[in-house]
Amino acid sequence: MEKRWVINEPPPAEVVEQLATSLKISPTLASILCQRSVCDFEEAKAFFRPDLTALHDPFLMKDMALAVNRLNEALHTSEKILVYGDYDVDGTTSVALMYSFLRQHTERIEYYIPDRYKEGYGISTQGIDWAAEHGFSLIVALDCGIKSADKIAYASTKGIDFIICDHHLPDEDIPKAVAVLDPKQIDCPYPFKELSGCGVGFKLAQAFSIQNDLNMEEVYKLLDLVVVSIAADIVPITGENRILAYYGLRLLNSPQPMRPGLEALRELAAITTDMDISSIVFGFAPRINAAGRMGDAKNSVGMLLADTKEEAFRMADIINESNKERRTKDSDITKEALQMIEADDFLRNANSTVLYKETWHKGVIGIVASRCIEKYYRPTIILTHSNGKASGSARSVHGFNVHNAIESCSDLLEQFGGHMYAAGLTLPIENVPLFRERFESYVTNTITEEQKIPQIEIDSNLELNQITRNFYNIVRQMEPFGPGNMRPVFVSECVYDTGSLRVVGDSHLKLRLTQDGFSSIDAIGFGLSDYYKPISKGIPFDVCYTIEENVYRGNITLQLRIKDIRIN
Repeated sequence: MEKRWVINEPPPAEVVEQLATSLKISPTLASILCQRSVCDFEEAKAFFRPDLTALHDPFLMKDMALAVNRLNEALHTSEKILVYGDYDVDGTTSVALMYSFLRQHTERIEYYIPDRYKEGYGISTQGIDWAAEHGFSLIVALDCGIKSADKIAYASTKGIDFIICDHHLPDEDIPKAVAVLDPKQIDCPYPFKELSGCGVGFKLAQAFSIQNDLNMEEVYKLLDLVVVSIAADIVPITGENRILAYYGLRLLNSPQPMRPGLEALRELAAITTDMDISSIVFGFAPRINAAGRMGDAKNSVGMLLADTKEEAFRMADIINESNKERRTKDSDITKEALQMIEADDFLRNANSTVLYKETWHKGVIGIVASRCIEKYYRPTIILTHSNGKASGSARSVHGFNVHNAIESCSDLLEQFGGHMYAAGLTLPIENVPLFRERFESYVTNTITEEQKIPQIEIDSNLELNQITRNFYNIVRQMEPFGPGNMRPVFVSECVYDTGSLRVVGDSHLKLRLTQDGFSSIDAIGFGLSDYYKPISKGIPFDVCYTIEENVYRGNITLQLRIKDIRIN
């Protein structure tokens, strides 16, 4: 698939020069830092040396004092407290964090995760009824609740108070809970707006500890859960999130034993090197998510809260089996979806994809939509049968607002919600053909030619002889990488293979690159074997890539991970 290379706008030369001089680094590295809003010595110091003392005062968050006071009241009067959270990674880590923190102060506490298929997302009437039947008078809701004004009102008729810890955009109608902690509220003065749901829960634990003069080190021990939520929920790893993620990863990589549940996940994912954001995203997150997609998300919380390695591994095995089932269904449905597109002239040439099949598993259709975009780069909606309706997930391409596209067909829908790049929707099955037609029309009339081509953002042009161990070590200190601070991508022009070109696996290229006669460097390009023939003829080409370490038989060398190739 053709990709568009977009080189980031270089910062002002004088700013780059001053930063390079003050840090004693190359202008290329200084430019990359400036692109990340790190433009002077003090900003660089904060960036390279994150400090827990730089975390914001949690009491700056609207309603924080109310939340802490209500928690204290519940603990002092031995009320029953229910920790309630969503079924995805952010929700389950949030519940594990708050439950493990509060159970140090009370035994009258339980947790509740709604059933994805019976109760749906967020606060459910069934969950509130269960709390009332079991004598709970306070619910701490995490990663959900900000859009549940009606459910919170219902809970008050049952004598149940709510503390909401959420990070999603609120509606105009803010729930009338005892406290609503959400930095995205218009009138919330909290300086950092991009916390994960688990991050908001962490701030509540931090505030509670400050007010009750507790040892803050006990709160910091929860950062392993916070970094998992940050990585999995794809929130920006900037500002306060960068500090939380940095220290969370230090916990995961410290010589001290890891939380048993996370250690079990690490072994199941066969992660043998230090943990980073990518290993959480690809190793931990799918397994934790699979419990809610295929079975019961309470298994994920149980694993994260396990006190012993034996208990953790028992729960992790259950989760891993759910993940295997998820992967099988994901693969089978993706194959079927792609075959449907390829067999239909209209679908193959359309500007969007809308597919419906009643037998597809609801828990994986969002993943399938993303897989389809890898093959057909365009806004995609995958629908299946659920409770007598067509229910589905939408995913989008860079720069295109799929939520707006769905909203343009709202008269055909029963409900929908989401944001620019991902959304969910429900509609009568008989409306699917007309919805497909209207959605395609909207996309055709609004999508630009650029949005139809996947893009690679490139930080800087780089000569291969600039890639030294010292250069790489400074790049590595920019971790943790993620949204807002992606791993730097470079482009090198007119490079050649030295003659070691070969195809490895089914479709991967292994090369050794040189440029202008300078010393060569190893490179690998996954899925790029189509370029074997022109490269083997000695034709010069351009590459865009990231730099990484390759460990082979105990030897550590630098190599390029090629993202794309352009033959000159």
